[in-house]
Amino acid sequence: MGCYPLFACHDWGRLAEDLDALVGQDLVSVVLVADPFGADDDGVVRRCFDRVVPFKEHFVVDLTRPVPGSASTHHRRYSRRALREVVVERVDRPVDFSAEWTMLYRSLVERHQIRGMPALSPTALSRQLAVPGMMVWRARRDGETVGATLWLQQGEVAYYHLGAYAEAGYHSRASFALFWTAIEAFAAMGLRWLDLGGGAGVRASAADDGLTRFKRGWSTSSRVAHLCGRVLDPRAYRLLTETRPPTEYFPAYRQGEFA
Repeated sequence: MGCYPLFACHDWGRLAEDLDALVGQDLVSVVLVADPFGADDDGVVRRCFDRVVPFKEHFVVDLTRPVPGSASTHHRRYSRRALREVVVERVDRPVDFSAEWTMLYRSLVERHQIRGMPALSPTALSRQLAVPGMMVWRARRDGETVGATLWLQQGEVAYYHLGAYAEAGYHSRASFALFWTAIEAFAAMGLRWLDLGGGAGVRASAADDGLTRFKRGWSTSSRVAHLCGRVLDPRAYRLLTETRPPTEYFPAYRQGEFA
């Protein structure tokens, strides 16, 4: 299993070679969600995989536009209020933020009753902070950390990874202050785009949940992330799926495994 939430590589033109090299290595199939800012030509991805289907709509921010004037009126108003209540700062050494981040994420897990793999362990959370290029912004209120957001950069794009808040962070709307500050900072760094990701759940492009509305309020447009799959061992794949009913799920032999 690869990294959450997107697959990225330096040279998409050579991805087919890497996939071809996996054939004959006791692997049945490969499935991934391709970075919507990855290959310039969709044909590159389609030549690499047997199946390429729309998966999620990602809300994106064009940092060449006035920042953060591109945000909705609602978001600008809430951001101004939040910035009067919290102080936002970048964490110089993300690895030293592990204890506070773990505490914030536990609050997120409890608030939303997160179960299974998304309920990341303290070890997983700490290791994420150690990933080269990880950037963290935190919000403080009366000297206490009440929220934080994690971002990763590749090339001219920064990707929103995770955010978590204490109860005081929700009350002070710290998320608005954090995103406002991060957008300004990334624009000042000379980046071209922000990828805020999609809404909650799978295939959430048509959703209207709170997370979707929050991300849409910052965005200037959207891009579709595609789910890509390839069968590496046709015989094994056929044996694993021949007794299953027809399905659009890929790989078919894992349908329902993570429901």
